[in-house]
This record gives sequence, C-alpha cells and structure tokens, in this order.
Amino acid sequence: MSFTINRTNKLLLLLMLFFSALPAWAQEMHTMAKKGMSSSPAFDTATFAGGCFWCMEAQFKELKGVVQVVSGFTGGTVANPTYEQVCTSATGHAEAINIVYDPGKISYDELLAAFFTAHDPTELNRQGNDVGTQYRSAIFYHNSNQEKLARYYIRKLDASKAYRAKIVTEVSPFGAFYTAEKYHQDYYSNNQQKPYCQYVIKPKLDKFRMVFKNKLKS
Repeated sequence: MSFTINRTNKLLLLLMLFFSALPAWAQEMHTMAKKGMSSSPAFDTATFAGGCFWCMEAQFKELKGVVQVVSGFTGGTVANPTYEQVCTSATGHAEAINIVYDPGKISYDELLAAFFTAHDPTELNRQGNDVGTQYRSAIFYHNSNQEKLARYYIRKLDASKAYRAKIVTEVSPFGAFYTAEKYHQDYYSNNQQKPYCQYVIKPKLDKFRMVFKNKLKS
C-alpha cells in the first residue's frame, strides 16, 4: 500500500468495521439480509473509487460474496467518456469499480472495511504516483443505507485517528456508470508480468489478502 497504518490502528480499523456495535438501523438491515427476509433483490451493488481501478478491481474480486467487479468511470459530466478523456481530468469522472455482491455472504460494512484498507483515503485526488481527480477516493452510494454507513464509518475512523491525516473520501449519490474499455477488465489477471502489475498492484494485493485472509474466496 502507499500508506502505513501501525499494527494497533490496523486492528482497531478492522474491529471497528466488523465487530463494533452498529446503529439500530444497520443491525436490523444485517439481520434481514442474513435471514433472507430483505425485500431487496438477491444481489446488491456497491460503487467505489480509490485510485487506479486496476488495483481496486484486483483486490475486491478476491472477496467471498463478491459476484462481479466491473471497472469503469463515474461522477463526471461527459457521456460515454474514453479512458484517454478521463485521464485528462477534464471530464470529472473517477476511475471506479461497480461491485455486484451477495448481501447474505458479505455485508456493505465489510465492503467498506475492504475499501478503507485497499487504498489511502487521506490522499486528495491521487494515490501514490497516480495524480489527478480521476484517482480520487469516493463512495458512490446507491441508497440511503449505504450513505448512512459510509458517513458513519468515516466519522468513526477520523475520531479514532486510524490514519495520520483526515479522510478526504467523497460521498456522493450514484449516477451514470460507464464501463471502461475491454482491456481494462480483469487487467491484473491478464497482465501480471507487466511492471505496473508487479510493482504497484501485487504488493497491494498481497497485503489485502493478508488482512482479509478469512474473507477470501477459496
């Protein structure tokens, strides 16, 4: 990762996101999902931006309960942007991933835990050497429960000083999502020997697997 959380704060982060007491509305939502009583569809969707979507996609594909991860662009003002256009920062889009998941197997809270571990949420409009608004940290919520949970955990993480600086993650309503060009999908899986995959993605993925070793697909 491009940032460091000391051992105590890393444990605090995970305990807070997985095991701490939740608001009553969140507890009820979890109970319904586990019992299959939710009136929502069997699968749900989460949309996150946390720097290069190649990195984010590779990490979230590992999680048990994640059905599909699609790399694309959202949060901008231009319809059907190309990768080259987004890279100029002129379209306002973020490189993002759409995650289809089974809420009976993985909760939105657990996805948020993965999100806050997979990148540095304190870096404004960048992740490491990737600089520009397209690399911003953002949560694009699909409903009011997702918004509440995102804001709740940001407040908790800031209050606990889990990071050395204040979280700058944008929390915005989900809008149009444009799927990126085909060669961006499954990028790490298809290009593991390329330098970016070896020196940027793989170290992040190795650490992600270590933190979430009990949550990974077999």
